[in-house]
Amino acid sequence: MMASSAKPPSPVTGGGPGVPIMEAREGVLHLTDFRLHHGGCLPRVDLRWRLEGDPSLPTLATLGGISANRCAFDPVQPGAGWWSEVVGPGKALDSGAYCLLGLDYLGTGSAGGEDSRLPPISSHDQARLLNLLCDALEIPRLAAIAGASYGGMVALAFAQSFAQRVDHILVISAAHRASPLSTAWRSVEREAVRLGLAHGDGPAGLRLARALAMATYRTREEFDQRFGGEPEVGADRAWFPVERYLLSRGDAYIAKVSPGAFMTLSESIDLHSVRPEAIHVPATLVAIRQDQLVPVEDMRELAARLPGPARLVEIDSHYGHDAFLKEGALLAPIFAEALGDDAA
Repeated sequence: MMASSAKPPSPVTGGGPGVPIMEAREGVLHLTDFRLHHGGCLPRVDLRWRLEGDPSLPTLATLGGISANRCAFDPVQPGAGWWSEVVGPGKALDSGAYCLLGLDYLGTGSAGGEDSRLPPISSHDQARLLNLLCDALEIPRLAAIAGASYGGMVALAFAQSFAQRVDHILVISAAHRASPLSTAWRSVEREAVRLGLAHGDGPAGLRLARALAMATYRTREEFDQRFGGEPEVGADRAWFPVERYLLSRGDAYIAKVSPGAFMTLSESIDLHSVRPEAIHVPATLVAIRQDQLVPVEDMRELAARLPGPARLVEIDSHYGHDAFLKEGALLAPIFAEALGDDAA
């Protein structure tokens, strides 16, 4: 039997020149005996959540990649939110038109234990947690879920199981299953972390895993433009410009993400599976033609198999899979049309 309780929310206010005053509420939903999609049971889950903006407005959930958290946009510290390029006043997801709901994924430090060895976690588990959070916060229905990368997988899982609770899903760079080649890359990343843990240095393994991941997030075109310079040749080795960049990204990553959280959520991506034919919620899908991790062909297949109203938009970006973080101007008209159709 599962019981739940929510920690009283703490208000967070913000504003400034040209930025309307907004109020954020944050809290923790405590769950016990949470049974998992792939088997097993977690005796306790502490799910951290954040509501940003006017609660009288329609609620829109923002879900990102495995490194994202509950704060997509922060009016107090502009740029601090993980999706600040896309979310905010007058942006693609207008914080003045929606009350924004975010959560920390199950498997992160605040929702399951940073280095605890959790059983396999599914995108369906994350979707169920979002549904339970809506119950606790008395949100009868979401106007939309905007999900990018892993968040798009969770949005699809939510639409399959809780169609009555969402009007529209915006899915960016996510399909109904993981691409086998992408799973191959992530498998090597996880093995690097396991090797580090086996030698008593999990962060060293995670540093290499993140470096490899960055090479899959972006595109050949961007790397050609940025890192075509000459290597630095020393007495004992050569340093290549792209190598320094990738390892610096690894260094930044290990300062904020634990090996355990990475392993859990990376595996969850590759376990992801939904039945497109079971999803009837109106969907707007955004595919990036240069995305190495989520091939455009997979998103075309997903769109073709969805029985409900579905629109696939294909865009070009040299940011590849990371376009959802960088291409706010390209996403804005796509989101406006999708959400405008709902309003009509």
